Parts: sequence; C-alpha cells; structure tokens
Amino acid sequence: MAVSNSYLEYVLDRLGTVGAVTARKMFGGVGIYFDITFFALIDNDTLYFKVDKTNRPDYDAERMEPFRPFGEDSYSMKYYSVPERVVEDNQLLREWTLKAVAAARKKARKSK
Repeated sequence: MAVSNSYLEYVLDRLGTVGAVTARKMFGGVGIYFDITFFALIDNDTLYFKVDKTNRPDYDAERMEPFRPFGEDSYSMKYYSVPERVVEDNQLLREWTLKAVAAARKKARKSK
C-alpha cells in the first residue's frame, strides 16, 4: 500500500494542469481532492479515479481494473485505475479528471 514520493509528485504535477488539487495520506495510500471533493486515490503507485455509470465505459474500454483495498480476492470500490496514456495527455487527463470529480460530487449529494 505504499506510495512513493516520486510517484505522488508526478501525479500532483500532472493533475496540476487541470486545476488546484491537494493530497492527504490515508490508510497507507493517498487521497486526492479537487477543492473539497475527494475524487481520486493512489495506492501502490497506481492512480485511481472515481467512477459511476457515466464514466465507467471509459475504463471498461481500456480494460482498467477497480481498486481492491485488500488484494485481488477482496471487494472492489468505485475507483478504477487510470491508463498511463491518459495521465500523460493533457486533454484526456482534463476530461477524465472532470468526469471523476462530477461522479464524486454526485455521490456526495446523494449521501446527504
């Protein structure tokens, strides 16, 4: 569950092209926030974005895997790994990030 400092810096630098993001350590990983919205996490030097029915097809098309907090045999969460090609492409990263933020905000509104 470790996150290397170099990977965290890389992700924050890349997401900084989209807007102001912050990171908070949590449960051995790192939570990523856009304003106050928790929309992404990093675990084992892998970036995961929040998904819902609106953006899940993007991840399915890329054959990306869900985050499983306790290994392959555990339950999955509604966060999916982000393809490296997306992280490296400013336009794609912006699109995927904004979709993940929207999914997280929708979930937060439903929870209230």
